[in-house]
Amino acid sequence: MAKKRLVIIGGGIAGMGVAHAVLDKARDQVEVTVITKDPFYMTGPSRPLLLTNEQSYERMIRGYEEAAAKGIRFVFGTVTGINPAERIVEVVESPTRSPAARKVTYDYLVVAPGVVFDGSSIEGYWENWYRNATVYEPGRVDVLKQRIWTATKGTVIVYAPRQPYRCAPAPAETAMAIYTVLKHRGVEKNFRIIHVDANDKPQPPVIADVIKERYEKAGIELITSREIVEVGPDYVVLNDGEKLEYTILAMLEPNRAPRFIEEAGLGEKWFEIRSPQDLRSPRYDDVLGAGDAAKLPFPKNQEIAYESALFAANKLLEDLGVGAEPYSVQYTFVGWAYLGNLEGKLETESVQFGLNFTTKPPKPSKDPVPKRDYTLQKDRWEQSYLNRLYHPK
Repeated sequence: MAKKRLVIIGGGIAGMGVAHAVLDKARDQVEVTVITKDPFYMTGPSRPLLLTNEQSYERMIRGYEEAAAKGIRFVFGTVTGINPAERIVEVVESPTRSPAARKVTYDYLVVAPGVVFDGSSIEGYWENWYRNATVYEPGRVDVLKQRIWTATKGTVIVYAPRQPYRCAPAPAETAMAIYTVLKHRGVEKNFRIIHVDANDKPQPPVIADVIKERYEKAGIELITSREIVEVGPDYVVLNDGEKLEYTILAMLEPNRAPRFIEEAGLGEKWFEIRSPQDLRSPRYDDVLGAGDAAKLPFPKNQEIAYESALFAANKLLEDLGVGAEPYSVQYTFVGWAYLGNLEGKLETESVQFGLNFTTKPPKPSKDPVPKRDYTLQKDRWEQSYLNRLYHPK
């Protein structure tokens, strides 16, 4: 019998998690193709440490060559559309491969492209987008780093939109990393750092008290339950009309899934799923979502993305009739949030927290004392994922 064609949109943690999980148990039954924009992957959790020179790009970037040697096929390019009725994914291939449009057919499709940062709802965004920089994308990290290492005085505004957005603690991590750099440079007294949060407390809520205590010691101002609705060349306006001037802006835009999901009828803002355990589209049995693009009732982070990948793989293996034991998986995780260094040492301390979504209500846990060792634990955790998915044995 001909092998079934599994196509996966997205070469990140969720996409590669599905690819390996299915191939490991159904190599003789399925052909796996991953469509991803770039011929490399750059990890996300440790990006704030690029600001403090504690992380380097060479430890964060992985190629797909070793995964390809294992048997996963790759198409590098941008997905422009999905036709679920005809089982076709439309791709414009990367110029280094071919500029021609291409149609990739499938028997099963997993949609795991991650998120889009969409500032279109913020007045003045298109005219002033380049004044903003965050830790969420490689080039923008570089810009933010250059600004905080060269500025001598001013006001820094860090912004978190309403949930859901990728990596809940990242705005607070950004604020503390910026403080650490300014303190290290001996110029922190020349700056006002303001964290504006559209949520009622810094995220995730389980460590909001720890973040607030850290902010008080660092002199960082916190404004909650307020949204940025306008961006100017040197100011932002909040939804209550308050105007704040800035010299450095680190504004995370609202998140959503790529538009081709909505255009294909697979969900409005996020990919609609049947349940957290059954990640199939309500409309199509052969189309599944995973990772940050899926409408899961959980935080958008690496651990949840990987766990959703295993749930998707289990459903695919079941449908393929593979007799192998399903992957043991549940939505629960331990995570770490970077909280800088109050003394200005380029040795970030982190707080550890956990959420168990197998209980109702979800059971939170934390160690409220930031520690250097937790930063090192987070590094080992991140590197283990990179090695497992991009340097498979």
